[in-house]
Amino acid sequence: MKISTSIPIEVLRMALDSIRSHKLRSFLTIFGIVVGVITAIVVASILTGMRQSIVSIVEEYGTNNIYAYHLSTGIGPRNRDERNRKPLTESDVEAVLAQGSLIEDVTAIAPNIGSFNGSFDDNLVYEGKNYRWALTDGVMPNYAAMTNVVIRSGRFITEADNEQRRNVLVMGVNAVEALFPGEEDEAVGKVVRMNGATWEVIGVIEKRKAGFFGENEEDRKVFLPFRTARKVAPEREELRMVIQAKQGQLNDAVQEIEGILRQRRGVKFGEPNNFDVKTADNFIAQFDGIIGGVGLAAIAISCLGLLVGGIGVMNIMLVSVTERTKEIGIRKAIGATRGAIVLQFLLEAMTLTFIGGVLGVAIAMMISNLIILLLPSLPAQVPLWAVITGLVVSVGVGLIFGVLPARKAARLDPIDCLRYE
Repeated sequence: MKISTSIPIEVLRMALDSIRSHKLRSFLTIFGIVVGVITAIVVASILTGMRQSIVSIVEEYGTNNIYAYHLSTGIGPRNRDERNRKPLTESDVEAVLAQGSLIEDVTAIAPNIGSFNGSFDDNLVYEGKNYRWALTDGVMPNYAAMTNVVIRSGRFITEADNEQRRNVLVMGVNAVEALFPGEEDEAVGKVVRMNGATWEVIGVIEKRKAGFFGENEEDRKVFLPFRTARKVAPEREELRMVIQAKQGQLNDAVQEIEGILRQRRGVKFGEPNNFDVKTADNFIAQFDGIIGGVGLAAIAISCLGLLVGGIGVMNIMLVSVTERTKEIGIRKAIGATRGAIVLQFLLEAMTLTFIGGVLGVAIAMMISNLIILLLPSLPAQVPLWAVITGLVVSVGVGLIFGVLPARKAARLDPIDCLRYE
């Protein structure tokens, strides 16, 4: 075999020849690299898909909306101080609309008035069929326009429904499908029972395009007029505001709303807000914090796989140095420098781990496509940065863990090598 001492391509060819001559050993060596790359890329694709779903959901409800509540919204336990806060009131709603120069419109919601939160029994019954999973909210007539609710059939709540406190309902698709299977298009006009009274179904909500694993909270919603909710569940005093800022004034509107509510709720200068004001960007940032933690856990698992793979590469390269001692002696005898020997073994280690990275990327893409087939509502996709990072890191592992074997090979004495059997 012709042995070159200066051409990197020839050295790379020699590295590939060495890997091909020990296929099984090479595969077992890079198995940890493959697992590490697969873990990192699959998790990255899932988290990317989940984030896209969350962003789509938030944007579909309106990117110019601001949400105000007396409790902190989002994920996590609430402390005693929060639980003792006074709810927002209808007067607060009127004050924000009247005093806010950057406010387009405001709507109030009486959230979750159902049986899980009080005496109101929101179990829906129709001809022996039940729906026990409703999220029952009292809303004002302008709620639909402000949150981009689309009515599939019937109509939404009107000002007359609200002022006269009528027993009327607008249902999400899950409730309609459960109560009127096969007759969803005929649900409008039907009368159901809830909380010991009769209620007329006046509208059905169109399922939103965006959803998390195909589901959206609105699918379970049952809307009734705000004042009706106050009448049938008087102990439920909680109120949530959705405030629409004027175009291009979102951040300034947030500050204006905080100022109005701080004054009305008697918050002194320097004290933290005893209410919560959030925008769509805040919700997305909060979710980013959660998936960031999941991403760190995935990185830790990937690093473990890469570490195992790197140790395996170093071990097999040390064995390779021992096996090829005579070859190293011949190369040195005909003029190969220490740098050429180091380059040969580093290239071999890096080629080995690069092949592991390529295999990991290919398998990860197949797994991601399988996830899309099984969960079409989750737009999981392999981000380009994850592919590039996986390949670069895999090559880096070969470089780092190949240094010791390469230096050992370069330091061998050519005379001792030629005597080695």
